[in-house]
Amino acid sequence: MAFQLGASSSSSPSSSPPIHSCNHDVFLSFRGEDVGGNFISHLYKALVERGINTYIDNNLERGEEISPAIFKVIEGSKISIIALSKNYAESRRCLEEVLKILDYKETKRQIV
Repeated sequence: MAFQLGASSSSSPSSSPPIHSCNHDVFLSFRGEDVGGNFISHLYKALVERGINTYIDNNLERGEEISPAIFKVIEGSKISIIALSKNYAESRRCLEEVLKILDYKETKRQIV
């Protein structure tokens, strides 16, 4: 499920609002099978509790391609956090995300 929460939002992960063109403070990139259930959920919660507008995408199933909307979210984020894990590089989607993130690090001076 894709969701984005900020300090002033009362949305829950189950409400899954659509991706908007608004900018985020942080974009989280991770391999769900490896870290999605524990580490990332705790990191996400800690960021949101501190009022940091954070985007996390748990919606894609294994093997699905990354959507152009995710690239826009990455571009609109001030910071990207990449949670590298044992199998991160085995995911084509994760590799596409990291390439886009590194591109924006160079061209847009995004913090990674």
